[in-house]
Order: sequence, then C-alpha cells, then structure tokens
Amino acid sequence: MNDLDNKTVAFATLGCKTNQFESAAMRASLEQAGYRVVPFAAGAELVVVNTCTVTSATDAQSRNLVRRARRLNPTCRVVVTGCYAQIDPQALADLPGVDLVLGNEEKRELLDHLHGSMANRVAVADIRQATAAAIPVLSSVTARSRAFVQIQNGCDACCSYCIIPHARGPSRSAPPEQVLGQIRQLAAQKVPETVLTGIHIGNYGLDLSPRTSLLELLQRIEAETDLQRLRLGSIEPTEISAALLAHLAESNIICPHLHIPLQAGDDAVLARMRRPYKRVDFCNLIEQIVVAMPEAAVGLDVIAGFPGETAEEFANTVRLIEKLPVSHLHVFPFSKRPGTAAAAMPGHLPGDVKKARAEQLRLLGAEKLQAFAARLVGRELEVAVEGGGRSGLLKGLTRNYLEVRFAGGSELVGRCAMVRVVAAESGFLGGVLVG
Repeated sequence: MNDLDNKTVAFATLGCKTNQFESAAMRASLEQAGYRVVPFAAGAELVVVNTCTVTSATDAQSRNLVRRARRLNPTCRVVVTGCYAQIDPQALADLPGVDLVLGNEEKRELLDHLHGSMANRVAVADIRQATAAAIPVLSSVTARSRAFVQIQNGCDACCSYCIIPHARGPSRSAPPEQVLGQIRQLAAQKVPETVLTGIHIGNYGLDLSPRTSLLELLQRIEAETDLQRLRLGSIEPTEISAALLAHLAESNIICPHLHIPLQAGDDAVLARMRRPYKRVDFCNLIEQIVVAMPEAAVGLDVIAGFPGETAEEFANTVRLIEKLPVSHLHVFPFSKRPGTAAAAMPGHLPGDVKKARAEQLRLLGAEKLQAFAARLVGRELEVAVEGGGRSGLLKGLTRNYLEVRFAGGSELVGRCAMVRVVAAESGFLGGVLVG
C-alpha cells in the first residue's frame, strides 16, 4: 500500500455536490502522489467509495459498490468514506473486502491513512466536536464545464427526518479569502461555470470572526474576481432574504436558478418535519422570486409519504406545487433513517403508498419542467457546453438550469456558446448554434 508509483485508483461518489467536491479533492491528492485515475469499471487496484446516507437506499447502493469493486478486481483495496461511513463505520468495516473506513473529517487526510498501518482499519472521529470547516483547496479541476467550490460544511438544523447533522457536524464556513482564492484560480482556468456548494450555504459566515454572510461573499466574488458565471447550491427558504434576492436579481454573473427544499406543502406535515415555515410563507417567497427574476428556474425538494401523511395532507402538497411557478422537482419517497426523530414516529406508510405518491409528484414535476422549457423556444441562450450527448450531439446547461442538445464541434466543449432554442423535448431543449 505504500508503493504509490503507477497504482490505479477509481472513485465512486454518491449523494450531494459536496461529496463530489470532496471526491475531486481526494482524487487530486492521489494523482499528485503518483496514482493514475481510471474508470470504476476498469477494476482499479484501489477503489474509494464516497458514500451518502440520506436514505436506506443509498446505504444499500454503497454496499453494492463495495461488492462490485471486489468482483471487478478481487485483489483490490477498498476505502469507504463519506456520510454512511461517518454514521455506521463498523457496518462497513465488517463488509468483506473493505480495507479502510474513514469519516468525513478524515477523508481529507486519505494519503496519510494509506501510508499508515492498515491495522487501523477504522478512522472516524466524533464530527459533532468539529469547529473548523477544513475545506481543501483544489489547484486544478478535471471537469471542463463546471467546477464546485465548497464554502461551508455541516448543518445546525434539526429536521426530524434528517441524519446529516450527525454525519457532517455543526455548520462551519471556509474563510472568505480561501473561497475567493479558489474562484480566482477557476476564473484563470476559464471554467465556464462555478457552483458554490455546501450542506447549509445559507448559514455561510455566521460562525466566522469577523462574522459575514452569503450575501457579502457574493458581493466580494463579483467585485474582486473575474468569474463569468456562478450558480448557487441548495438554499433554505428561510435564508433567502429580501437583500439577497435583490442582489441575485441584479447580478450579472449569478445564474437565475434557485434550488429550495420545500419537503411538504401541508402545515401539519411541515410541523412534524420540524421545518420552520408554513405553506403560505413558501408561496410568498416563490412569488417574490418570480417577480424579481421572471426567467428564474426554481427547483424544489419534496418528500412523499412522511409518517402519518394522510391522503388530504398529500393532496395539499400536490395542490400547492400545481399552483407554484416552479420548474424542477426532486422527489424522495420517505425512507426510515435510524437515529432520526421521524424513524420513531407512528404512522409509517406502506412502501407501495409512498412509491405511488412519489410517482405522482414526479409526473407533476415533468409537466412543470415541460411548461417551463416551452417558454424558451425561440430564445437565444448562453450554454455552458459539457460534452457529447445522445445521437452525437453536444449538450450543455443554460443559466436557468435546462439541458440543451445541439450540433457542434468538439472545440466548444468547456466553453460557453450561444444557442437558439428550437424545441422543448421531454426534459431538455433542442437548439441550433448561433453564429
């Protein structure tokens, strides 16, 4: 394990954009140490599985990835890290073929643990005692069209269904100078789009001294860097202030796209979830957003089948979403998560009921997306070109978070291009290159 020259490594990353960023940081450190990154299916000598634990299904996915890695290469060494590793390290250590289990804080020291004695197979500290973000700085990015900058880690909320505060610890922010430095590097590399990510980015800066805020960070990014296009990760509805919304509406670089967790559209369900708002508050917020930014894409997280959710409570959620001018729905059937308050609640619904409700919401989401996309036919939009799509076409993202497919040369990958939208297909736009 200590002979690093010409070793191959593969990564499997589940879950959020923060995990994606942290996998990129681990990848960079291993590449600098002499490892060669290969696709997961290639059967690498070292496999790093960066797990998610939002649902029991993601736990199962993580276990399956470990087994698949061993099938691809029976002699490979497997390192498991991420939120599942943080919450239940022993369960993963007991899996055949797992050599090392690292917590979320320990993953940034992956190389040190690989150099160390493999007798210490589990390294997972109590993340609830963490006081600093300790977010790595990437010297380069492998993605050609989008890069993630992690500005914050952890969460101070206490939603009854969520295990993430236990997996990520309290809210901790990266210093503004670190964030600005990372963004300057990305601007110099001419990465078309940068995404600010974290677990609870609306809390950014509240733990720093001197205290700052997400709004102040955005103002500094615009004033002090040459970044051309910036996107925000998920942000809580209670943290979109009038001042922040005004800045988003006036900004020349921030994409008109907000992803906001709704979770339920019924006040009783929201109360059981320990969400700090009511449906009328959410309605008012969305109305303010579309007035300030008429072209904005608004995505929502929704949980279907929360414990005790009656047919009428679910209908309230459906009716609310039907009338909201939103573009994307990210739907989760409720998953019982040991260690959360919701796991001990009465009234857990049968799996087929949760599945049916989730499917109804997904169909509604598809209708919302199609209606939003249809509004853009005939428009010329800036597209960050990601690469080849289906049927040999290029694909990329508009500022308002729609995928566009169009014919063009490979030299456009990793650049922004102007595309005229000629069709709104199922879930994406069809376009033609302008000029």
